[in-house]
Amino acid sequence: MAEDEAGLANSVDSLEVVQPCGCGDDFCQSFYTAQPPDDAGPGHRNVLLDPPWTGMLILYVVDDEIVYVEVLDRPPLD
Repeated sequence: MAEDEAGLANSVDSLEVVQPCGCGDDFCQSFYTAQPPDDAGPGHRNVLLDPPWTGMLILYVVDDEIVYVEVLDRPPLD
């Protein structure tokens, strides 16, 4: 699913962490890169990536902008 996502890949270097997920789960290191939306709404999609480490990495995209990065079950981020 992550193929043909050059536009998203090019935007990664400019992403900023707006706020952590805040769920409190010890297996979650997810974070928002934009203000959390009220709901999924139109233009929302998920991009499942195949990270080079154990765990899951899913991008939440709204109108072709990454708004949330879901990072689950991986060693701590530095």
